[in-house]
Amino acid sequence: MDKNISKELLAARKMEMELSESILNGERPVYHVASPLGWINDPNGFSVFQNEYHLFFQYYPYETKWGPMHWGHCKSKDLISWEYLPAAMAPDAEWDQGGCYSGSALEADGEHILIYTGVIDKKLEDGSKYYRQVQCMAKGDGLNYEKWEQNPIIAQDKLPEGSSLEDFRDPKIWKEEDGYYLIAGSRSADGSGQILMYRSDDLKSWDFVTILDSCRNEYGKMWECPDFFPLGDHHILIVSPQDMRAKGLDFHNGNNSLFLYGRYDHQTHHFEREKVTSADYGLDFYAPQTMLAPDGRRIMIGWMQSWDAKITPSSFKWAGMMTVPRELVLKDGKIYQKPVRELEQYRVNPVTYQNQMILAPTKLDGISGRVLDLELEITGSDFEQFSICFAANKEYHTELCYDRNKKTLTIDRTDCGLVRDAVCTRSMEVQPDTAGTEQLKLRILLDRYSAEIFVNDGEKTMSNAFYTPMEADQIIFDANGSACVNIRKYDIQVSR
Repeated sequence: MDKNISKELLAARKMEMELSESILNGERPVYHVASPLGWINDPNGFSVFQNEYHLFFQYYPYETKWGPMHWGHCKSKDLISWEYLPAAMAPDAEWDQGGCYSGSALEADGEHILIYTGVIDKKLEDGSKYYRQVQCMAKGDGLNYEKWEQNPIIAQDKLPEGSSLEDFRDPKIWKEEDGYYLIAGSRSADGSGQILMYRSDDLKSWDFVTILDSCRNEYGKMWECPDFFPLGDHHILIVSPQDMRAKGLDFHNGNNSLFLYGRYDHQTHHFEREKVTSADYGLDFYAPQTMLAPDGRRIMIGWMQSWDAKITPSSFKWAGMMTVPRELVLKDGKIYQKPVRELEQYRVNPVTYQNQMILAPTKLDGISGRVLDLELEITGSDFEQFSICFAANKEYHTELCYDRNKKTLTIDRTDCGLVRDAVCTRSMEVQPDTAGTEQLKLRILLDRYSAEIFVNDGEKTMSNAFYTPMEADQIIFDANGSACVNIRKYDIQVSR
């Protein structure tokens, strides 16, 4: 092992080696990234290095709750089968001893460059507290990373006037023809969120460019984990606001993740926002990050948990999952999200039902389990509600219900086995296909402790966690009337 690795990072890696294998393969998700052990939250450093996909994540290996942030690490050749690697960073330097917070990565000059937020949290000689968030850099070979000795690369002297010195975090970096660009979340003088843009020629010296967009106290407060990229004929700014209030079914209370659609002028660096939508309408989705794949696809991954619904059972040695990576496409002015196509290579044991009538609670031969890819087309108009219960038995279930008259889709995990007072239901508006068929298309990805729902080829999504005992593996269809359904089910098999 590299002799330059700090004692803090060595301790984290030692913990991984000793305890991660004690978590049996059957306890973690099959094809979703989850914590090796301990706690994870935001995805970080989603990137390609030496022709492999790398994903880092906020990480505290010592307990199944948030603690001083490390960077965990895994890699994949196809975005589905992931190899967990030793922890990449620990809080061990003067500029990040309070935590190595979220950031991003890219490949430059043969090295893997990590750009992250360092937290300086210390008590001064006079007894006062000194707290700052600064942007830092580390370089590595895909396994071991060395922090730049002259960190931070961006500190408070590069902040626009009136900006918070304490809330300045989550840098997202990319390269353009005229240099490197970076955006980070910040707070303005009125306490609301803003996104700052910087530019560099060499990754070391950075200049402030502009305030790309600001919250103006309209969408929550602090804007975390920003991302910015072209998609179709628009630019998309992703932000994850804290402290939002609900607005109909569009936004919910607490931490949201938003797509801000707009036009961007590369010469003036002006972003003209046109509209705002939720990135996901489920119970558990936050801090998504994207990357540009070598084949040109824009791929996004998010943290599949809510800060306010920490529902992982106390018996688990791990806490936290990511969504499946999703391909983003702009179509008819909307962002569509689909599971990466590589997932289809892992489909086995297909089962198909055509024009299946659902009149009452129904179990279908060959359609059960907790690790599968389920596609449905719901047709007709002789029912008011159609539901699917999964992770079900006589004691437990999670329900997805389509109300045809209200045109809503609702997830309800009230009976999944929770013993905490957590949010259990969330609804979103849905529209059947407009070809006159009254057809609603659903795709449901189950992976032991989660359900990701894609509506009408990914026009809207719902990401949800539940920790129902694994013996509850039935899937039950129901309708209060007569629903005609086409169903295709595949098991998902991934060898580790």
